[in-house]
Amino acid sequence: MKIYSVGQINNYIKNIITQDYVLRSLTIKGEVSNCKYHGLGHIYFSLKDETGTIPAVMFKGSAAKGLNFKLSDGQMVLVSGSVGVYERDGRYQLYASEIKLDGVGNLYEEFEKLKNKLNEEGLFDFELKKPIPKYPKKVGIVTAKTGAAIQDIINIARRRNPYVELFLYPAKVQGEGAADTIVKGIKTLDAMGMDTIIIGRGGGSMEDLWAFNEEKVVRAVYEAHTPIISGTGHEVDITLADYAADLRAPTPSAACELAIPDIMTTVNQVRGYKNSLDVSIKNKLSMAKLTLDKYDAKMASLNPMAKLENQNQYLSELYDRLKKSVQDKYNNYRHRFEILSIRLNGLSPTAKLIGGFGYIDKEDMPLLSVKDIKVDDEINVTISDGRLKAVVSEVEDKLYE
Repeated sequence: MKIYSVGQINNYIKNIITQDYVLRSLTIKGEVSNCKYHGLGHIYFSLKDETGTIPAVMFKGSAAKGLNFKLSDGQMVLVSGSVGVYERDGRYQLYASEIKLDGVGNLYEEFEKLKNKLNEEGLFDFELKKPIPKYPKKVGIVTAKTGAAIQDIINIARRRNPYVELFLYPAKVQGEGAADTIVKGIKTLDAMGMDTIIIGRGGGSMEDLWAFNEEKVVRAVYEAHTPIISGTGHEVDITLADYAADLRAPTPSAACELAIPDIMTTVNQVRGYKNSLDVSIKNKLSMAKLTLDKYDAKMASLNPMAKLENQNQYLSELYDRLKKSVQDKYNNYRHRFEILSIRLNGLSPTAKLIGGFGYIDKEDMPLLSVKDIKVDDEINVTISDGRLKAVVSEVEDKLYE
């Protein structure tokens, strides 16, 4: 009995499948599921129908040549390629070389054709987009009256700002006549003076979302005077109404968040503005006070009374200085006078008369020698407190021998 390894069996099966003429080149029709884009650019997915499922992979190089749209779950596709075995897992899978849309292929071609036409007409020009009001009071909604979309919008609106009024136009969003009701809803809410209008619905296939791709809906969005936010399908879903809208949201819930600001965020923002304004006012008042003080000081320095007071003070200082200078000069002159007086007094003849001395003159001429006088001559004797007249009775020419 021969025993085989797992790898040998997997390799054997791989060779059988590889050599099979049919499996080497075939096209399979099915619905995409479990679609995942790998970081390296490979795409992993499964094809399914009512009878079963087959795993598939499309490598980056094949995707660049054989895939001209974004692959996603729910699409009906025609996948061309070969069937092989992935030996590590021991499972067979479809290696895709080319993928085409099936069923919706015609819709996709129509989508691209209409998109190009409307784009050339300028309906998608970014410069024509209207700004979304930051603080709306009335928001209109065009969507089905039942379903998750409207419930999500209501819940989010109540949580973010319960004071915003919501106006629902219950439109048919899928099937025959859906585009007409969407157009009517847009025109009705536009005429009611809404601040913002939200249009959209939940996710679905391309056929489910087709009403939002019809030309009449796109033109109604473009011609509306009210800013419109389009939130149709899931994040990967894009409709022509999204292109024409003033703002696109990935989902209806996201559209509501873009249309209605969070009231607490607004309150905090207003508080921030108030604080900034208070600081700005305080700074301006401080600067104004400094300027006022500066001019007040300047006015005070230019005040005539202030100048007069300064001049008076200066005059007083000059007076004191002059008075002191005169007093100093007076004191100096007085001191000098006293010195000179003393010196003069010392030289004065009368000063010598004090202490018993006297001044003798004859006929007003000083008597300097006994030789100048004779007996019986009249002489005058001046002493410290008066004058005497005397007659000489005796003359001696030698006082000491």
